[in-house]
Amino acid sequence: MVDEQLAAEYRSIAADSIARYGGRYVIRGGAIDIIEGERPSEERIVVVEFPTMKHAHDWYGSQEYAPARKLRVSALKRRLTFVEGFPEGNPDPRESGDAASAKER
Repeated sequence: MVDEQLAAEYRSIAADSIARYGGRYVIRGGAIDIIEGERPSEERIVVVEFPTMKHAHDWYGSQEYAPARKLRVSALKRRLTFVEGFPEGNPDPRESGDAASAKER
């Protein structure tokens, strides 16, 4: 965190814009219990779920999120990573035994 006041403003704008693109917070800065490895204890973890990867990219490039992106530079340090998940109700094919559809990523 660089500036707590700006970060609060960032979070407000970001939350509104995330909702407009179908996103929802799954994790937002909760307690962290490190079991293996190392991680700076002051880092927060935020996980946002969007319906599709396209929704996530559209959100990031949107006019609604643009003011938050500007604030973010002065408000906080972060790494932003988009990760594709599994479709709802569709298990990981690597665990289903279906070798034909299983692909290591």
